[in-house]
Amino acid sequence: MFLNTDFLTDGEIKLQLEKTVDAIPEKEWLPAYHFAICDMNGQIMGKCDFRIGHSHKTYYGGNIGYTISEKFRGHRYAVKACRLLFELAKKHNLGYVMITCNPQNYASRKTCEILGGELLEIAKLPADSDMRVLGEDMMCIFRFELG
Repeated sequence: MFLNTDFLTDGEIKLQLEKTVDAIPEKEWLPAYHFAICDMNGQIMGKCDFRIGHSHKTYYGGNIGYTISEKFRGHRYAVKACRLLFELAKKHNLGYVMITCNPQNYASRKTCEILGGELLEIAKLPADSDMRVLGEDMMCIFRFELG
């Protein structure tokens, strides 16, 4: 199920595989890759993950998550990482991916806009959502066609 990820570089950043996680069907969790976002010298600038497939939970939680360390923000590293993850999603034969973010996370919303995502809605999370434990209540739901 998991693929070789050595190709996940654009010459400026590379995604360094940290671990893979198998699906947990009883929690409706999909299999996932977890990466460090690194410069070409291996310095870690952030983290990202990619969940393989689609489910009720990826509608609200997304296929892709990312965070950039504060001192590296403002260089579009999240955009670059997502573009690389889009290529991985294509290799998994996904026609689209979802990315979601808190409505007040303007940097993440801007990332989704730059990437060309379609804002489907700003949705209230279901009562049983795992993200409620993190204090989340609403999510911007973006869809990205991979073509």
